[in-house]
Amino acid sequence: MTAPVISIVAPAYNEERNLPEFLAAIIPVLEATGETFEIVFVNDGSRDGTLGMLAAAASQDPRIKVVGLARNFGKDIALSAGLAHAAGQAVIPIDCDLQHPVELIPQFLAKWREGFDMVLGVRSRRDEEGFFRRTASRTYYRLMQMITSVEIPPNAGDFRLLDRKILDVINKMPERHRFMKGIFAWPGFKVASIEFQANVRANDTRSSWSFFKLWRFALDGLFSFSTAPLKWWTYVGALSALGAFIYLAITLVQKLVYGIDVPGYASLLVLILFFNGLTMISNGIQGEYIARIFEEVKGRPLYVVADRFGFDEAARAQPAPVVASVAAPAEAPAKQAPPPAPPSALGGIS
Repeated sequence: MTAPVISIVAPAYNEERNLPEFLAAIIPVLEATGETFEIVFVNDGSRDGTLGMLAAAASQDPRIKVVGLARNFGKDIALSAGLAHAAGQAVIPIDCDLQHPVELIPQFLAKWREGFDMVLGVRSRRDEEGFFRRTASRTYYRLMQMITSVEIPPNAGDFRLLDRKILDVINKMPERHRFMKGIFAWPGFKVASIEFQANVRANDTRSSWSFFKLWRFALDGLFSFSTAPLKWWTYVGALSALGAFIYLAITLVQKLVYGIDVPGYASLLVLILFFNGLTMISNGIQGEYIARIFEEVKGRPLYVVADRFGFDEAARAQPAPVVASVAAPAEAPAKQAPPPAPPSALGGIS
């Protein structure tokens, strides 16, 4: 079967209410491009009727493909599963809640045909977000630009076009903590951007991103793409030692020169609590990196696929690079060279 030109990758978690409107909006836009296309949905362990609706849609339209994960693995891992199953030359991740304007897809394709390998959808305004969240987001990306070697553009999410050569690189990146904004930016290549204003979420649906999830997302980006926090504590330790030396000198002068009795209990308690606090923070930062090492060395698959709909048998027999097979390899014949190692078998189990 000939690979399509365009692959749409849409993670779906409890999107039962949004799927009919999403399909009704995006399919005419794709048909108008005149290119062959596929829509790869990834059901991320939805608890409503999302999987059933997607399976029904795939049975009616061969251009719709469905990957059903065995449980909820999170949006970034679900997106990685969709990218691994996408067969197109131009791949466009998009949300099902219609916040991303599907009308921008022809503009993405026009930039791609001009020779750009990645076309970013950059939000021009974030008026729907509160002042605190906008300020925190702006500050975070400024910090990331200062401490990382990868240029992660602010206000650019998953909505973008990826050329196949970038996708092939991303599919070989095996890390378990998937900060996709950084992963998208890491390969480089030629990049263009198009501004857009996000739509209101369809059917008054709400984001599943709580404050805690956003906080973990921010930490994943920070610790996955920079070692600066570890280096900072070298300077914090040096400054703390300098401060302790200065305090000791002041104490000696007060006692030996002016004869002032230095109260010991309160100052000693404050210093102990202060330096213990610094030690705990330092241990916490080291723990974040050690925990990531622990997750990586276990070598567990990135995700587990429970169902597939709309994929032909050839595609099932030759999974994408990040999808690992659970079957044991056949024993090599005697006195023959061993078979080459499979490419990056660190992804998901099917």
